[in-house]
Amino acid sequence: PLDADVELWAGPDNTPHKMRVYVENGATRPFNTVVETPRGPNTISVRNIGQLEFPMAAQIDAVSAAGPLGDMSRMDQGPMTIQGGALRTYPFDPQVDSVQVLLRTDGRPLNARIELLQGPNNNKQVIELYTEDGLDRPFYAILETPGSGNVIRIVNTATVEFPLTCSAGAYKIVEKNSYDEMQPVISGFGSEGRGGR
Repeated sequence: PLDADVELWAGPDNTPHKMRVYVENGATRPFNTVVETPRGPNTISVRNIGQLEFPMAAQIDAVSAAGPLGDMSRMDQGPMTIQGGALRTYPFDPQVDSVQVLLRTDGRPLNARIELLQGPNNNKQVIELYTEDGLDRPFYAILETPGSGNVIRIVNTATVEFPLTCSAGAYKIVEKNSYDEMQPVISGFGSEGRGGR
């Protein structure tokens, strides 16, 4: 498992962007996000808060302004308002291999919980998010969704005075060549273990 704190530091005692990230399997579902860093020098802190037996690797790269946030036309589901305390779910087909999520506000603080579920109440990835300004520093992430039965659940953990807008859509779609490739493996064996085939 991967358990980490990711923070944006903008000067002394100023943390305008915080994330607590949990991923059940970091090799299958690596965490990918874009953190906006407007105005002045910024530092990104990545801290492993998991147990000693679970090390992690982190990589931070600079992205141009015309990067992923520049073109949001690929979103399947347009901006949807989620009031404070409310939630919204986005189910995806088995062919969808990864999903992109964009959360923003009109300049107010952004508090949210993003969950990737595979089956009922089976969290594969959880992100608890705080941004002091959801217009200057929106949240954008690409979530890996291998297998079938994937659902993204967005919870606005703020009060009703702080709505957010959410856009979600398929990022990468993979063609499945056979019916067997789309079936979940329940027994723990591969497709050759099903029915003696």
